[in-house]
Amino acid sequence: MSVEQYQNTMIAAKERNAALSGLTSTSKTSIWRLMFYCVAFAIEQLAQLFSQHRKEIDEKIAKQKTHRLAWIQQMYLNFQYGFDLIPETDQFDNSDATEDQISESKIIKYCAVNESDTQREVIIKIATEVDEELSPLPQEVMETIDRYTSEIKGTGVPYRIINYVPDLLRLKIRVFRDPLLIDEQGRHRRNANFPVEDALKEFMKELPFDGALQIQDLSNKLESVTGVELVSVDLVQSCWVNPATSGYGDWRSVDVRKVPESGYFKIENFNGITYEVLQS
Repeated sequence: MSVEQYQNTMIAAKERNAALSGLTSTSKTSIWRLMFYCVAFAIEQLAQLFSQHRKEIDEKIAKQKTHRLAWIQQMYLNFQYGFDLIPETDQFDNSDATEDQISESKIIKYCAVNESDTQREVIIKIATEVDEELSPLPQEVMETIDRYTSEIKGTGVPYRIINYVPDLLRLKIRVFRDPLLIDEQGRHRRNANFPVEDALKEFMKELPFDGALQIQDLSNKLESVTGVELVSVDLVQSCWVNPATSGYGDWRSVDVRKVPESGYFKIENFNGITYEVLQS
């Protein structure tokens, strides 16, 4: 606010106070108006000092940022494709951009950051979203992300960015069904959908990015489906990208739980799900 705005605010408050109704002079040199001006000027100067102090503190905090894992994660989620950084900062120049353009430029939708087992590098897993499914970012985007990384990373700290296609899941599951509700193909007799397959898709969406898939949780999810009486998860296998060949590696059995190498899973298909009826 300006000095005039502060002064006008005080004059408006004076007008509402009956005890000050005697102050009626409209002269700019009247004692009460000069007093209001002096107070307004002091308030405006104090506000400037507060603003300058906050600016200096913000600059000090920015310079003292430690490259903690949560900070690194946020920096990648803040990445804006097609935008340049303000020189000597880790902030993007949004001076000529609309809110929609800024939002659309933030193409990294998922990010997880961890130290390697040897603690000699920082592992950064990233993914975007295409048609409501997690997907790797296009290779042409990675050039800009690599440049961004070189601008923001701490000196002497290697970053390894993982931008892989999803880890694949192969499932062998026996579903014991209520024959009144679900047929031998897994189709709901009344709704004509496949509730077990729908539950599996929902379960995959509920998994946090870079979170562990737990077989018991998977079983519990399927047993909560109406028409499912019992579930036997006989085999869960996973395979993921081998960076040396850029192709998928061998299938490996999952025992109890598994954290995806890419940060997320995709079910290969539903061919391994069979439907049976419990025999009494």
